[in-house]
Amino acid sequence: MWRFLRQCLVFCIIVIFFSLLLTGYFFRTPSLERAWSLDQRVLPSAVIVGDEIAIYNVRNFTYRTKDDYTPYYEDRTYRLSELERVDYIVEAFGSIGAAHTFLSFGFKNGEQVAISAEIRKEEGEKFSPWLGMLRQYELMYVIADERDVIKLRTNYRKNLVYLYPVKASPTDIQTLFVSMLERTNALTKNPEFYNTITNTCTTNIASHINEIAPGRIPFDLRLLLPRYSDRLAYESGLLSTDVPLSELQSTHQINEAALEFADDPNFSKQIRGRQSQ
Repeated sequence: MWRFLRQCLVFCIIVIFFSLLLTGYFFRTPSLERAWSLDQRVLPSAVIVGDEIAIYNVRNFTYRTKDDYTPYYEDRTYRLSELERVDYIVEAFGSIGAAHTFLSFGFKNGEQVAISAEIRKEEGEKFSPWLGMLRQYELMYVIADERDVIKLRTNYRKNLVYLYPVKASPTDIQTLFVSMLERTNALTKNPEFYNTITNTCTTNIASHINEIAPGRIPFDLRLLLPRYSDRLAYESGLLSTDVPLSELQSTHQINEAALEFADDPNFSKQIRGRQSQ
């Protein structure tokens, strides 16, 4: 009898726990107003007028360690007609396929600006893929100087980083850039939850590409395990297929160059040096 009552009590506790969890899930709404982490308090935005693009709050931090930095934001102006290339960047970390991915857009004058879909952390918050399925993080698009987002990952976090030139026409690259800027603007007014399965760094990149070329990136588990997303991009014809993927990965791993040329004014050119050899 007592054993039966104990089992009933345990069952009731479990039911109450999951009921509270589900209630919190369905009634929690995304917000623009939280106690955000210092590095993610400022949202970027863009104004597009014809060929001229003004981007506000381009992140360009100075790092001393991965957690010690001086925040700095810039307003920049670009001409869409001068945008000519885009690179796919994979930051590998952890295990079981974990990685962060983002794009870096290059202009004729050598300037690079990166766009990265990320969780918008609150103070003291750390990323968990499990909590990422439970409406615990908002989504933001970070727009940053390439030296900021790359050196943070190569020189300070010490993660392996791969930079791959994407095969695309200038028109498609420009359309992709505008699409990501428009989504950046949308998130400043209509916040969304990050979701580990449906709304991540990599699934957002795939969505932007599929807007331009429907079905170009099919649903694939490698979108959810982005450490292997370079293979998906390779198989989809978005990367150079003139050499085996293993060779492509070797020549496009940029950690050594990022450390060597950390303070070089031509950092973006130098980290791409081996790729043209």
